[in-house]
Order: sequence, then structure tokens, then C-alpha cells
Amino acid sequence: MRSFFKYVLATVTGIVLSFILLVFVSLIIIGGMISSMSDDKEAVVAKNSLLHIDLKHDIPERTMPDPFDGIDVPGFIFAKNLGLDDILKRIEGAKDDDRIRGIYLDLSMVSASFASLQEIRDALLSFKKSGKFIVAYSELYTQRAYYLASTADRIYVNPEGTIDFRGLASQTMFLKGTLDKLGIEAQVVKVGTYKSAVEPFTLDRMSEANREQMASFIGSIYGHFVNEIAASRKLSPDSLRAIADRYAVRNADDAVAHGLADGKKYKDEILGELKGLLEISEDKDIPAVSLTKYRPQAKSAGASVRDRIAVVYAVGEIVSGEGSDEIIGSERISRELRKLRRDDKVKAVVLRVNSPGGSALASDVIWREVDLLKQAKPVVVSMGDVAASGGYYIAAAADSIFAQPNTITGSIGVFGLIPNLQGLYHDKLGITYDKVKTGKYADMLTTFDRPLTADERLILQQEVERIYDTFLQRVVDGRGLSRARVDSIGQGRVWSGQQALDLGLVDRLGSIEDAIAAAAKKAGLADYRLVTYPAMKKPFESLLGNTTDRIATWFGKRELGEHYRYYEQVKAALQQHGILARLPFEFEIH
Repeated sequence: MRSFFKYVLATVTGIVLSFILLVFVSLIIIGGMISSMSDDKEAVVAKNSLLHIDLKHDIPERTMPDPFDGIDVPGFIFAKNLGLDDILKRIEGAKDDDRIRGIYLDLSMVSASFASLQEIRDALLSFKKSGKFIVAYSELYTQRAYYLASTADRIYVNPEGTIDFRGLASQTMFLKGTLDKLGIEAQVVKVGTYKSAVEPFTLDRMSEANREQMASFIGSIYGHFVNEIAASRKLSPDSLRAIADRYAVRNADDAVAHGLADGKKYKDEILGELKGLLEISEDKDIPAVSLTKYRPQAKSAGASVRDRIAVVYAVGEIVSGEGSDEIIGSERISRELRKLRRDDKVKAVVLRVNSPGGSALASDVIWREVDLLKQAKPVVVSMGDVAASGGYYIAAAADSIFAQPNTITGSIGVFGLIPNLQGLYHDKLGITYDKVKTGKYADMLTTFDRPLTADERLILQQEVERIYDTFLQRVVDGRGLSRARVDSIGQGRVWSGQQALDLGLVDRLGSIEDAIAAAAKKAGLADYRLVTYPAMKKPFESLLGNTTDRIATWFGKRELGEHYRYYEQVKAALQQHGILARLPFEFEIH
């Protein structure tokens, strides 16, 4: 009887949840139809307007087609998602748009990583060269927000607000204690002294090698961060370091006294100043357009221009198969590269890499297509926030590599992580297994209810070392460095973009626009059209394929906030398989 009620309850629960999901999706589809009929999503820009930039959203590499965009479902708020590509295009467009008089930076929380911030910061500095103004105001500037705000002609803070300026830090979550309590052993095979991806599962704190590399590349990023702000604010880097070390800025008065802000103002006072800059009377509203709604004035497309430069976006974890817009699938990216190799209208290719790596096998599949493409036409890599391990693997074959000073790169190393769940199954849950097999290794890596034997561990170690040797050779061939040199700067060690330049792992520091210009020069092009690949999924195709995942992610992020990434880290660790060329650990600099 108890079993009967259990199944009835499960069935009813399933029906209710399915009904709720059906209603939710129906509301979204209807809302999307209404939105598409009533809103062209493009604001009318008046003369003498301000471009309002707040960046209160995630910043992916490309603006993702979002079926939730512009849809109003009671009880749900879907934030607009503007990609780095569109942010840069719109700031650049505003530079030459005679309707835009200046930029108002309304910044507080900014979630982008430092290399993406660098691209936006450079675009803001370029905008200022037009002679137009930038004014920044916030009640509270985080360090990332202030990094962008420091480009402004004038920086203001609320009288009761402050600027967070205390130096950079990063922390890693270690799970060994949890695994010990669960009776789970993380069995590791790896090559690379600094290959630390496995440390959260085998240690309860950083190894000395990991601590050394973390201090090194975070120190490099911090040095660039301080130097950039010092140049914009006309302060010395040493004075800024001293301010951070003493935590000397704790309120708005401190911010002004130490030169980080130009003044304290309330919002009404800021609006009055902006009206003065725009030369409009106090009783008039400020003509403004948000970055999400702004569209630059259309320029002549040059329909007669036949030559093209292709920008191929490789973003996310590297896996075998098709992948998605947010995961690099070896089949999907390789297919695009083959098409471009055969397309005589495409004269050069820029491969935009923003990836922590992933499957070593999938990385090699993509590397092969990059190498073949390079034999047919120029290939330039532009590194985003991170191009490490497998991300660097696929970049190594290019003619030249661009990175930002704060790009995370390198991590030339490989590892495998095999869980032994015997303690969990037997000691905690009372579950035991028995088996028959036709050979000594028939059950190797198919069940996780026992530890690896010495022979099995040796086989895996030999494979990891073989893949590492292959990785080394890819870098040797691509970068023209000696094998001993690559091994010495490899070993799984992570570097900043500036350090990678000094070591010969990248050729130049610069943005994706710099990489495109270099590709055009290599191809001998003065006039060309830009085309981007792979084609992104249409909004409703994305909706129908990923509704459950999107809703789960939305609820997860809403409930867990910044801690949601820890859930994703554990989930990824449980799902990984094969030998990986991946960033050595999960971290966030803040």
C-alpha cells in the first residue's frame, strides 16, 4: 500500500511540474510573439544625447540570442544580455555618432573578467579621443567598476558611498574534507608540477607550487591594473599600492582626499552637472539612450567588397562532439574551420579563444584544423579572458597570437581524475559489487567501486605523459621554441598575458580589433568585410532546446548568487571523463 501511494504521489508531482513548465513556456512564447510585433528593440536617439552604460549583466563573448529578451512574465525578471562584441561595437560607433555628446558611466557591480574589462576600457579611452566627455558616478564602486570608471574625465561618488580599493585576491574551494567524509578517494594521474586542477580534490589547501604561480600571475595582473589607473588619474603606482595596502579609502571623503574621485555628489547634483555639459536648461529632461538599446548609425557596407576576414569564436569548455554556443565542440568548430579553408572569399581568419581547456583529444582535433587552415591563409588568435591548457593547445598553431596583459594563459599540462567510490558505496551505503570479466583490464575505468591497481595506474600515467609530450610538440612546432624551453615554462603553470609575451608564448598584447587589423595586414587587405562563425542558434531554437537548463540555471543563480559557480565546479568534476588539458584550478580574482 505504501508503495502504491509513493508511485501515485510521484505521478501527480510529475504532472503538476510538467503543467507548470508548459504554462511557463507558453507565456514565454506568447510574450515573445507580442514583443516581436510591438518592439523593434531599437531606441530613437535624439541629438545631443548621453550614452548610458551600466553593465549590470553577465558579459559573454557574443550577445546570445535570448528568447526571454523583452518578455514580461509576472514574477520573473530576465536581465538583458549584451555580449562583449556588441559592447565594443556600440562604444566605437558612439565615438563617431554626432547624436552622442558623451558617456555616462553608471557603474557599481561589473561581473566581467579583467581581460574583457581591458577591451571595454580601451574602447572608452578611444571614445575620449573624439573630444567627447565621459562622466562616472556611483554610490559604490567595486574594483572592477572603478577600473572602467578611471577612464572618465570626472569621477563622482555618493557622499555616503565609497570606492573599494584594497588590492586583488583569489581563493580556491577545496573539497577533500567533504570527499573524506563521504568515503570518496580522488585518484590522480598528471604531468606538470603546477598542474593543480586536482588539488581541490586531494588537498585541503594550496600546494607551494600552486601558491607560487597564483602569486606570480595575480601579481602581474595587479601591476597592470594599478599602472592603468595611475596613468588615467595622474597618480603614481606606488601611491596607489600604498592606498590599497593601508585600506586608506573607506568612505567618499577618503576617495576624494586620495585622488580616486573628483568630488562627492548626490544623484540630483550629477543630473544637474550633466545638463550643464549638454547645455540644456534645468527644467528639461536629459536625452539619453542605454547601451542595450543604442544602435550606431549605419555605415556603408561596401557591397562590392568581396574579400572577407572571418572571426571564429571558440568559447567555453572543450569537448568532443557538437558543443553549443557556450561550449566548444570539436566537430562544430572543426567543420567551420574546414569551410573557411575552402572559401576563397575568406582571405584571413581570426580565432577568438576564451576557454579554460577541456578534453585533450578534442583539443587535438581542433588543433589539426587550425594547422591546415594556416597553410592556406593567415590565422591570428585573439585571446580573451582565458586561453589556457586546451585553449592554448588550439591556439598554438596560429601564425600569431594576441593576448591582453591580464589574459590567463599557458597551463601546458594534462591530468586525469578517477574517483574511487568504494568507501562511499561499502562503508557509508552498504552497497557491494561483484563481477566476472574476460580479461585483466576488462573493468578498468568502467566502474568506480574499487581503487586502481598498480598496473592500471601505470598505464594511465604513461598515457598522460604521452599526451603531454604531444602537447609540448604542438607548442614547439607552433611557437618555434626548443622542447626544453617549452617544458620549462610548461609543467601546467599558468601565466598572465604580459608574462606569456615575455616568455614567447604570445606575440603581441592587444585587443580583438588589433588581431583583426594584423590579419588584414598579413592578407594584404585594405578593404574587407567581417563575418563571424559559428552561426548562433535562433532564439526559439535555443528556447526549445534548452528551456529546462535555462530555467534551472536562472533559479540556481537567483538562490545561490555568486556561490552558484561552486555548484558548477562540483558538477563539472563529477561529469568529466578522459584525459584533460584544462586550466589547473577554478578561481576568481576579486
